[in-house]
Amino acid sequence: MSSPEVPPSVEPTTASQLLAEVAGTFLLVFGLVGTATFSAFFGEETSNPLGVGFLGVAIALGLSVTIAAYAFGPISGGHFNPAVTLGLAAAGRFPWRATWTFILAQLVGAFLGALTVFGLAAGGPAGFLDKAVASGFVSNGFGELSPGGFGLVSAIVIEVVITALFLYVILGVTHTRAAAGFAPIAIGGTLTLFLLIAIPIDNGSINPARSIATAIFGGGDWLAQVWVFIVFPIIGALIAGFSYRILFEGTRPVGSRPVVNRS
Repeated sequence: MSSPEVPPSVEPTTASQLLAEVAGTFLLVFGLVGTATFSAFFGEETSNPLGVGFLGVAIALGLSVTIAAYAFGPISGGHFNPAVTLGLAAAGRFPWRATWTFILAQLVGAFLGALTVFGLAAGGPAGFLDKAVASGFVSNGFGELSPGGFGLVSAIVIEVVITALFLYVILGVTHTRAAAGFAPIAIGGTLTLFLLIAIPIDNGSINPARSIATAIFGGGDWLAQVWVFIVFPIIGALIAGFSYRILFEGTRPVGSRPVVNRS
């Protein structure tokens, strides 16, 4: 049985949009943190390790975001990230007055995603949960908490740069002139690429909601460093949002290209 067509003037309710943001952010965090916790280094202490490593974690995030964008994007726009919401508002693509409700929904979804992984880890073999928490529970960090030992400046630079680039990609692939239907694939692929760069530096944030959720369970020093992964992804997103129209949305009348004299 086919569904009746929805009139173009009808849009999802605010409640539906917020629930979509909760669900999409849950999926993103559950996919990323779950893969990093259970699959990244599976069997590393045996002679036959089966872990997916950094590459698998990066792919898991890209797939999670792609799936969430296709599933829930038509309802809420598919932000799933406070930095994205603020960057879109800065670019004039989203109303500022609605940012706080979207961000709250994203924080709830991220926390529930991390909580679900925490609960699953609690049912693991003796010591599994303690090991996961002691390693930060997939939290972001710099200095001694960086996977590769990178310092604060490196963490700041990578978060600003990759979040700004991520927003440029989102704004580009969702533009009215972009090819329809492919935005989630481009967005998911971009996140996979950026995580491959960022994981060794600071475990790759780009998303303050994800960083807050994992730091809550990592606790201690991880929670003390989470401010970096709130502030600087947002700065990167705002830079991209405010500059996008200036850099990339210049227009001119059709047919106004200058004539080249080839004589």
